[in-house]
Amino acid sequence: MKKFLLETNRLRIRKFSLSDAADLFEYLSLPETYLFEPGEPVDMEQAQAMCRERASGNNFFAVELITEHKMIGHLYFQQSQPLEFMTWELGYIFNPKYQGKGYCTEAVNKIIEYAFTVLNAHKVTAFCNPLNEASWRVLEKCGLNREGHFKEKAFFRKDALGNPLWHDCYAYGIIENDFQ
Repeated sequence: MKKFLLETNRLRIRKFSLSDAADLFEYLSLPETYLFEPGEPVDMEQAQAMCRERASGNNFFAVELITEHKMIGHLYFQQSQPLEFMTWELGYIFNPKYQGKGYCTEAVNKIIEYAFTVLNAHKVTAFCNPLNEASWRVLEKCGLNREGHFKEKAFFRKDALGNPLWHDCYAYGIIENDFQ
């Protein structure tokens, strides 16, 4: 995927570039971004390093609002092992300033279309915290089905005593035969 580019009426899904650092910093520096995600707020130097790494990789894509030439979020999209299962995992984070406007749903729909029509995917999967209603609603709007509810599947943080703060996880998926 050298020159990856997908477009919708409002969005451009493309490879990261070094010039995305300020836009990435804008939302990855916010503590609320990590409510349901691993990690912690980044500084500008870390955002620049992330852009360099993502620009050279093939599993993170910038989502740019075409009218503003501004990156408003990003997608994670990577083929799962074993490769012969033809399954891709999807994830996303969007700038809170641009949430609630349908941009995430639009981008997710486009990457799913790409998976089934270009990559010949058999399945696309996604995972989210059950408390993250906005995220699982996007997945359901995009045609993914809730396939499971994993109790205390993972943790991103620990309490003051070093004990894991476990969280549940919903598993979502859509197979090629259900893609519309």
